[in-house]
Amino acid sequence: MTTTTPAPAPAPGSTTVLSYEAAQGAAIAEEMRRDDSVFLMGQDIASGGFFGGTRGLVEEFGLSRIRNTGITEAFMVGAAAGAAMTGMRPIVQLGFADFSLIAGDEIFQKLGKWRHMHGGQFELPAVIIMPIGPSGGAGPEHSGSMEMLPMHFPGLKAVVPSNPANAKALLKAAIRDPNPVLYYPSKQLNFKRGEVFTDPEYVLPLGKATIAREGSTVSVISYGCMVPRALEAATVLASEGIELEVVDLQTLVPLDRETIINSVVKTGRAMIVHEAPRTAGPGAEIAALIQERCFYWLEAPIARLGSVDAPIPASRFLEDHCFPSVSDIVETARHLVRD
Repeated sequence: MTTTTPAPAPAPGSTTVLSYEAAQGAAIAEEMRRDDSVFLMGQDIASGGFFGGTRGLVEEFGLSRIRNTGITEAFMVGAAAGAAMTGMRPIVQLGFADFSLIAGDEIFQKLGKWRHMHGGQFELPAVIIMPIGPSGGAGPEHSGSMEMLPMHFPGLKAVVPSNPANAKALLKAAIRDPNPVLYYPSKQLNFKRGEVFTDPEYVLPLGKATIAREGSTVSVISYGCMVPRALEAATVLASEGIELEVVDLQTLVPLDRETIINSVVKTGRAMIVHEAPRTAGPGAEIAALIQERCFYWLEAPIARLGSVDAPIPASRFLEDHCFPSVSDIVETARHLVRD
């Protein structure tokens, strides 16, 4: 799998305010204008999709490039694989990451392996959008976090954006990439608004983390909706003299090991926070990396925060107690520093 990605264009000055979901729609529209081989398919996308991110696209691009499908995940991803092999750049909106398992063979066997199995005779530039996490009491079959799977199955890239700006810039990079990319937006962020660059050539490279906040006491390594929570926790702790350095991974595959290691060597303490279940989640692999590469710099055990190892309940009240909160991050940081 090709692992090199273009460097980001210089950040342009012009911005607009968009929601996290709308920023993804803007990325798709810009890439469809740029490249006639890009097309989108999914359930109800011609009328805006489950969360409204594709609203207005059918009016501009027509039903030949904005294709409604049935509830047929295996068909959707299988069709994307075939289209990608023959020179197209399909984007598939699955709606909920939970149902990616129905297309498991097409994602992890076909998209992930066929380029390698056929000696690189063709590329597979497909993007599969699979929103993760809870969405207000949707229940256990619509609240899963599956983003650890491409870390285990080689051949796929994995993106998890944390704000509207990188939701747009990373999705554009994913669409341009010659490899299959699994794009995991966090449903908790769908309607969060923020500044987004308007330059259609501004992209962020896949495989490069960013330091969302510099600090000297504890490295908080995160992605998706847990990055804003880590930043909020950092504000709370700053008054106590505990300075969190917040590392926003942005992509899980490729994983930016260098940025993680440099941050932990700097602070001497590490906390990994994610939406996925704690057991066997991405934090387990990252913790192993830190243990192997940063052991002699650690001043405290590595901490991991993740969701409960249980199906997510169909209750907004109970759902809130299943995922790491700002107070959880605050208390864990205090323990790392003081215990």
